[in-house]
Amino acid sequence: MMRIGYGEDIHALVEGRKLILGGVHIPFEKGLLGHSDADVVYHALSDALLGTIAAGDIGQLFPTNDKRYDDLDSSIIVKKCFSLVKEQGYEINNVDISIGCEKPHLMKLLPEMRSNIAKLIETDVTNVSIKAMTNEGFDAVGEGKAIKTIAVVMIRKE
Repeated sequence: MMRIGYGEDIHALVEGRKLILGGVHIPFEKGLLGHSDADVVYHALSDALLGTIAAGDIGQLFPTNDKRYDDLDSSIIVKKCFSLVKEQGYEINNVDISIGCEKPHLMKLLPEMRSNIAKLIETDVTNVSIKAMTNEGFDAVGEGKAIKTIAVVMIRKE
């Protein structure tokens, strides 16, 4: 049996915050504004994981009005969402992620992000695809005001 889930997230780029994408700390003059560490890659992945088992979204598990989750390392969110998938007897078939941002350039960082994700969701790195793209100057992403990520996850039960 196979199931698929979809997730997306967007956060504004602001000064005074660290930029973390896919668990990688990226030297940049801006970071993402958000309740946790605002890792849009991990957030989109988490929502996609929850989507595979029809378990809502990360806002239900980690409410933004709960101070316990201020500056939370988003790997904790991924681990929790993946544990719910495992509890239902599923494993990862594959993950496909697209990151939209104008700057910084991410190509050289994608292998580390893939590795981080593979470890968190207990799968081989060959099952994790990540692409970086720009928005060609359109919308908040294209204007360099935000970073957006879309994730699709397919799970299987043997």
